[in-house]
Amino acid sequence: MYPAPFNYHRAGSVAEAISLLSNLGDGVRALAGGQSLLVLLKARFDTVTDLVDLGRIRGLDGIEAGNGEYRIGALATHARLARSPVAEAIPIFQDAANGIADNQVRSRGTIGGNVSSGDPSCDWPTLLIALDAQVHCEGPDGKRAVPVNEFVEDLYLTVLGDGEIVTGISFPAPEKGAAGAYVGFKRCAPAYPTTSVGVQLTMDGDDCKDVRVSLGSSGLTPIHATGAEAELRGKLLTDDVIVRAADAAVAESDPIDDQRGTPEFKQLLINTLVKRGIGVARRRCAGEQVEVSHEYY
Repeated sequence: MYPAPFNYHRAGSVAEAISLLSNLGDGVRALAGGQSLLVLLKARFDTVTDLVDLGRIRGLDGIEAGNGEYRIGALATHARLARSPVAEAIPIFQDAANGIADNQVRSRGTIGGNVSSGDPSCDWPTLLIALDAQVHCEGPDGKRAVPVNEFVEDLYLTVLGDGEIVTGISFPAPEKGAAGAYVGFKRCAPAYPTTSVGVQLTMDGDDCKDVRVSLGSSGLTPIHATGAEAELRGKLLTDDVIVRAADAAVAESDPIDDQRGTPEFKQLLINTLVKRGIGVARRRCAGEQVEVSHEYY
C-alpha cells in the first residue's frame, strides 16, 4: 500500500524545521531517516498533510565525547553508531546498534527518529534507559532536556510539543567497573523484538554497586525496571538474587497480546533475558570480551 498524498518540505536548519512544524497544522510530521514513519504511512496507520524532512540539517549527526559524557546528534544513523568510538567503548551500545533490523535499515534509520516514534518495540529507547540518557529537544519555546524514561508517555505518544523536535541524546560515561548487555529475542533480523532487555552494572568486586535495568516490547512504553534494580543493588550477585531480580522485572512488565506472542510467552522471555543480560554484564565488568546478538526463532 502507498501513503496518502502529502506536501513535502525540506528544512535547512533547526529554526526552519520548527517554524514549518509550528505553522503547517495538525497534519504535519517530521521526517528523519524514515524507517519508522514511512512504515506507518504506507500501512495508512497515520495520514499526514505535510512532511518536513530534517535529513539535510547540518550539525545534527555528530558523535562526541567529553566532560564525562557522550553526545549524539539526532540524525546519526544506526550504522554510524555501530562503527563509532561510543560502540567500541561501551559494549551495551554496540549490542543495540548492531541488533537493529538489517543493513538497509541501519544505513538510513536515525537514533532521533527511533526515539521520537514512541514505539515501545524500538531498541534505542530501551537501551538508553539503561544508560540513564537525556533526550534533547528544541521547539518554539526553546531548548530542554528530558530523561529518556519520561520521554514516551503512551503507545506512539511522546512528550514532544507542537513544533518541537529531538536534536540529540546525551548520557554519562560509565564509570570504572561498569559494563552492560542488551539482549533481545525476535523472529528475524528485520522484525521488531518480541521482547528486549538492557542491563548496565557497576560492580565493586563481587557486589553490585549500582545497576540499571530496562525492558522493551514489554508494555505500552519502554519500562525502567526499578523493582529489578532494587533486588540487585548493593548485593552479592548470587543465583537467588538474580532469580528474584528476574521475577521482579516480570512483575513490572505488562506485555500486550499480538502477532509476536502472548503476554505469558513474552514474560517467560523477559525472565530469561534479564538473567542472561545480568550474566553477560557481570562477565564484561570482569574484563571478558563477550559477543552478544539478538536471538531468532
